[in-house]
Amino acid sequence: MHYRFSADPILPHYIAVDAHLTGIQNQSEVELQLPAWRPGRYELQQFAKNIQRFEIVDKTGQPLPFRKTTKDRWLVHTNGATELTIRYNYYSLLSTPNLLNAGSSFISDSLLYVNPVNLCLYAEGRIDEPCTLELAIPDGWTIACGLAQVDEKTLRAADFYELVDCPLIAAPVIQHVQYEVSGVSFHVWIQGGRRSDGDYTFDAERIIDDFSRFSEKQLALYGEFPEQEYHFLTLVLPVPYYHGVEHRNSTVLVLGPNDEGEGLYVDLLGVSSHELFHAWNIIRIRPTELLPYDFTKENYFPTCFVAEGVTTYYGDLMLRQSGVFNDEAYLKELQVLFKRHFEANGRAFQSLVESSWDLWLDGYDKGVPDRKVSVYHKGAIAALILDLHIRQRTDHARSLDDVMRMMWQQFGKPFVGYTLDDYRTITETVVGESLDWYYDLCIFGNQPLETKLNEYLAWVGLTVLYEESTPDTVGGIRLLELNDATARQQRDRWFNGWLTAPSSGDMLSEGAGDDVIAKQA
Repeated sequence: MHYRFSADPILPHYIAVDAHLTGIQNQSEVELQLPAWRPGRYELQQFAKNIQRFEIVDKTGQPLPFRKTTKDRWLVHTNGATELTIRYNYYSLLSTPNLLNAGSSFISDSLLYVNPVNLCLYAEGRIDEPCTLELAIPDGWTIACGLAQVDEKTLRAADFYELVDCPLIAAPVIQHVQYEVSGVSFHVWIQGGRRSDGDYTFDAERIIDDFSRFSEKQLALYGEFPEQEYHFLTLVLPVPYYHGVEHRNSTVLVLGPNDEGEGLYVDLLGVSSHELFHAWNIIRIRPTELLPYDFTKENYFPTCFVAEGVTTYYGDLMLRQSGVFNDEAYLKELQVLFKRHFEANGRAFQSLVESSWDLWLDGYDKGVPDRKVSVYHKGAIAALILDLHIRQRTDHARSLDDVMRMMWQQFGKPFVGYTLDDYRTITETVVGESLDWYYDLCIFGNQPLETKLNEYLAWVGLTVLYEESTPDTVGGIRLLELNDATARQQRDRWFNGWLTAPSSGDMLSEGAGDDVIAKQA
């Protein structure tokens, strides 16, 4: 399939799409499918509702008969044609310049931003075939994308799965910052990041220093990177925003406002570290229910607390362990995490497994009070408890790092799906004991976690408590440091990622690394 994106010649705010399908042999009918959802957001988004016009012609330009068989599937009668072109337009005003998100598409005279999963359909039975994508953009525009570039305006994907997992930004001016870690080339692309005086919002040298640190730390955890290069595609808005979505060798980040100063840079660090961790965890270490993606319907799975909760936990922890964050900055992020869970849904009815499953129902809406938990927030707290439990039981000889390395070795690197039972087996193998209590309480249960959390926080000199409001203060969850020198030493080892050397009979941590990809994303 060859796709071409351009501005609709008649209607503003529409992206015109030409999809050219060749190689039709002895087929009286062809079925065409538009995705109903996108990777990274587990809810049906019904992209077909944004298509206004739709027509199909053969290579001579003659219309071919077709009809819809579902809300986003078309049956085409080929009338003997060996190739056909589908022409349609996609409404992008739903994503105005002020309200872009990391999973949408938008076109204007100064920006083409596309998540191909929104508006690229595929031919049934041919989803594994190569694709090319041509962009009708002005000469001299910069294209930021993880796809291979054939020429100045054409990109190539190995198959439809790669195409729709590689968003793009094209614009006349995009800040480009590049750095390298362990032979992997990283690119930070920033569109819209200019101050009123014309200078870039973000300092390139600071980005290189900080991004190199947390990237190096994450690569050290796994021992290798799944791709040869990686792209941070960043859109900076004039309004408050914080959103990121993971992809095969890239991420889209949408942040704002542009004049927020240091706070905006801290947001950039936080979402970037989170999304980079996804390059291993979910992009490659993927639940079996998501292999391969079925874009036509819900893909239910019970382990989003691993995909998003563990990633949320590590996103900020990697910033602390790499030295990008100091203690104060990391503890601030921890308090935000605790407030979001305990103040919003700390007494919710559902467990993490139930809320993972129900993402497809209402996981991204506020919904009924106290019904569900956030797989991001409670999932991260569950990951923290597990990490500290493993460290405590092994005197820091092992940690959650070993769990993720084993997940990479057994499931991510060979790219085979894992189950909830697989994850449980690995966690129990790493700690060397049954974790019935952990799964009953943190994963399958809906009991409050404050008491258990404080048991482990006390070991590292911290505690969570609820303070009542006073006439002068706003109450809520507080994270406090305890005056305990021994516990502070344990916290330092955790914050800095220190591990004791395993004994000769306990080589799991060492061997697991031989081979070696939050704020809500």
